[in-house]
Amino acid sequence: MKIEGIDIYWVKLPLAFVWKTSYADQHFTDTLLVRMEGGGHSAWGESCPVFIPAYSAEHTIATFHTVREHMAPRIIGQEIESAQDLLDRISFIKGNQFARAALDIAWWVLDAKRRGMPLHVALGGGKRDRVPVGADFGVQDSLDILLQKIQGAIDQGFPRIKLKFRPGWDLDMVAAVRSTFPNLTFHVDCNAAYTLADADLFRKLDRYHLAMIEQPLADDGMSLINHADLQKMIETPVCLDESVQSLSVVQAAIRLRSCKVVNIKMARVGGLTASREIQALCGEHGIPCWIGGMLESAIGGAICAELATLPNFTYPGDIFPSTYFYKNDIGKPEIVLSGPGEVTTSQVPGIPQAPDPDLLKQWTVEHASFRA
Repeated sequence: MKIEGIDIYWVKLPLAFVWKTSYADQHFTDTLLVRMEGGGHSAWGESCPVFIPAYSAEHTIATFHTVREHMAPRIIGQEIESAQDLLDRISFIKGNQFARAALDIAWWVLDAKRRGMPLHVALGGGKRDRVPVGADFGVQDSLDILLQKIQGAIDQGFPRIKLKFRPGWDLDMVAAVRSTFPNLTFHVDCNAAYTLADADLFRKLDRYHLAMIEQPLADDGMSLINHADLQKMIETPVCLDESVQSLSVVQAAIRLRSCKVVNIKMARVGGLTASREIQALCGEHGIPCWIGGMLESAIGGAICAELATLPNFTYPGDIFPSTYFYKNDIGKPEIVLSGPGEVTTSQVPGIPQAPDPDLLKQWTVEHASFRA
């Protein structure tokens, strides 16, 4: 399939509320929307690098620049036979997984449309028509507010809860949640805010029977070793998030026994191709996976739902109704719950979502266009 057009949009999406984590208080989602044309079809993909290089070394401005200056020119006008073919043409770029993902994801959606099948079928997810999703809550202004929100999520039928966990909002918060909801399935996400010196804190979490502790320690050169050491000290499963940047990292994590669960964010690992490979490898080693989110629009959220149909995604994913993070989601149709704690997968070739033209024009920071 000849790639006849690529449009890259850096878009700043206003959030419905301030999202508080150990990294920062976030007011906007900065994201890349990519439109790719070929074979008489067009399709949209999304990669969502953060604006501040705190979650990863990559950030929105650098990702936009890398795709525009170095990657898209290697793809436009070329006959691309497979996702691997596309990736091989940009393999000279080191790192930059969010940039790599921007093109890989768009290609998968475009190829699914060309083949006349929903994206989840093209990915190998069979014919599943819905996937389970969880509810997430950042740091709140009070425990009472948090407990009220958790009760609301339970009432809506969400099968699990994820809670942001940072110094000052940690052990007492978990104790309050567990005492209020003794049978609730929930886990905490530390966003790399702690060190091995905090091992005693994590030992104390064992008593609360969490589903997992997500990325407790820093993502650095010692990450896999330190997480392996921590996992030996505690019973609660360690889940890697920020540390998992590629298939090779997961191979090392498995050898070192750094974790018992893996969070796969399609943009962080370099796209849908790598996501498929990682979940399959983890499945071979008895390590469950789940879909993480980067506050994507309905476009990225829908793609995440398609990916979640693959067999080793066994924990409900971070795929949210559009109204949770956005008063007006740029992606249309918006994502809605199709039942208690679940969303439906695509019933049309590729995915049905595309950006609203007026909102795209209003919220675009930069746009680059390539034509064969």
